[in-house]
Amino acid sequence: MGPDLDELADAAAAFVEGGKRLRPQFCFAGWLVAGGDPDEPGIVPPAASLEWLQGSALVHDDLMDGSNTRRGRPAVHREFESRHRHDARVGDPEGFGESVAVLLGDLMLSWCDEMFRASTLPTVPRALTYLDLCKTEVVAGQFLDVVGQTRPTLSVDEAMRVVRFKSAKYTVERPLHIGAALAGADEDLVAGLSQVALPLGEAFQLRDDVLGVFGDPEVTGKPAGDDLREGKRTVLVARTHELTDAAGRTLLADALGTVDGVAALADLIRSSGALDAVEADISRLEAASDAAIDRLGGRAHEVLHPLALKATRRAR
Repeated sequence: MGPDLDELADAAAAFVEGGKRLRPQFCFAGWLVAGGDPDEPGIVPPAASLEWLQGSALVHDDLMDGSNTRRGRPAVHREFESRHRHDARVGDPEGFGESVAVLLGDLMLSWCDEMFRASTLPTVPRALTYLDLCKTEVVAGQFLDVVGQTRPTLSVDEAMRVVRFKSAKYTVERPLHIGAALAGADEDLVAGLSQVALPLGEAFQLRDDVLGVFGDPEVTGKPAGDDLREGKRTVLVARTHELTDAAGRTLLADALGTVDGVAALADLIRSSGALDAVEADISRLEAASDAAIDRLGGRAHEVLHPLALKATRRAR
């Protein structure tokens, strides 16, 4: 199609380098727990395809949030905005970057489906049902998140609903289901995996919320306090609103979504007890997930417990 397409394809390939690879790992874990052969090559394309889905979601998420960086590099829309300026192209640099980000995210979403269907496993049609659910749920969760940012406050329950659909189902539950379905799992095992996945996925996102405020930028690849700067009404913010006093709520209303208010808000999150409350939530959810892993028996503990630790006991 011509050399102009090189930079789009190269940007897609570069974007999926690095990262935690959690979704492919959970997919493979579901495969193993359901009795799949660890050396079966047919599991690789569908598991790996989830990185294209994640890439698509992140590129669009960064654009919606106006984020400047991702994994220590410029976000895609910022990168192509910079290229526009560097090459002295005509037109609007910001509009160019935004357009490329939309297209690149769409391309990676398409590649997810294409790669998934490249598997030779006969169970692909059934597993595609869970991939379709995964895509619908993450868009729904993103929409709930976007709507939540238009409201002056968000309750803990409302914020947790965003967590469940935007992160828990998308990151842990559906990848486990996909892998298990590819291995021919019955409905009882699929249901048992949900009992592991939902509390674990929620704990994963709450850890993300904490790192979004208090994480080390050298490790996370994003500036500390980015979530507060972007005005995200996370569970951490909802807990702060719930636990603080009238003065604290006024500070939240005035400072959330500003550059200058990040330090004061971080202090408020600590002093109000919200940080401790969210850490307690993470511990409670971890315990619920661990108990569900034990109930599954078989290979579940060996396969899922290390992944559970990786999802929640992390610095990035």
